[in-house]
Amino acid sequence: MTPTPPALDYVATIEVEVSPTIEIGTTAQGIRRVAPIRGGRVVGPGISGKVLDAGADFQRYPTSDLAYLEANYVLELDDCHRILVENQAIRSADPADLNRMMAGETVDPSRVYFRCVPSLSADDSGPHAWMNRTLFLGTGERLASGVRIEVFRVR
Repeated sequence: MTPTPPALDYVATIEVEVSPTIEIGTTAQGIRRVAPIRGGRVVGPGISGKVLDAGADFQRYPTSDLAYLEANYVLELDDCHRILVENQAIRSADPADLNRMMAGETVDPSRVYFRCVPSLSADDSGPHAWMNRTLFLGTGERLASGVRIEVFRVR
């Protein structure tokens, strides 16, 4: 018997706006940076709203072609419910392309491997409680003013 592979359902697109990155420097774990999250939008077939001015994207560059990203922030949906996003991502590209992104330049997304596992937490008594019991995957794209994440529910 062949196992059935998981399928994905599109949930939403999150566009996160960030402030200029705070440089920490080269540490034992690689180059460290923090990008404060200052706003944005979320739009999808069942949800829409805004990204609150709360949170940050903690970045680690252990090698010249690899970035580990941990972004934590809050969505406030149009129905007034809030969602906590805790996103773990990996971004890999040619070192020259990663350097261009680190400098705030736009790089063709087809040249970058950017995948993530966002965890979405909602009030368990509200209409979005299903998010607490769902695994999500996503694709990312670095924009000049922030990041665009396409979020999919795994079923």
